[in-house]
Amino acid sequence: MLPRAIARRDMDHGRTMSQSRDSEKGSITSGGGSRLPMEDPVLRVVPMPADSNPHGDVFGGWIMSQVDIAGGILASRRANGRVATVAVTSFVFKEPVFVGDLISIYGKVVRTGRTSITIDMSVYAERNRLKVEVVKVTEATLVFVATDEHRRPRDLPQLVT
Repeated sequence: MLPRAIARRDMDHGRTMSQSRDSEKGSITSGGGSRLPMEDPVLRVVPMPADSNPHGDVFGGWIMSQVDIAGGILASRRANGRVATVAVTSFVFKEPVFVGDLISIYGKVVRTGRTSITIDMSVYAERNRLKVEVVKVTEATLVFVATDEHRRPRDLPQLVT
């Protein structure tokens, strides 16, 4: 059975009833004043006890893997096919993540090269299901490269306008 806050979500942007739009900022405001971006997250996931240390904090490596998965989704869409992570140029843990937090991962392609795609990622945690608190927990920049069927770099397809 879903927690009440999740079951009562506004389906178009994942807001709970205690949250409101802030159209000037392009985000969603929770009761605590923190913000979720207005765009849809690339990935949403809830960490489980197996993802944490004995103190209840989620392992940073688990968060990194989720960010890599979400970044790979965006990169493969832009590449129209297979991609590989070639660099993590920045990864900042701003706040801890706890078992039971609802993690929303957002991303944006910020640069493309001949074969590469650079993506900025942001991770938010929604806590306290009855009175939602939104916390930005992680920021990262990842670089992916488009690869062919032999796993060799290939040119990115041109964007159709």
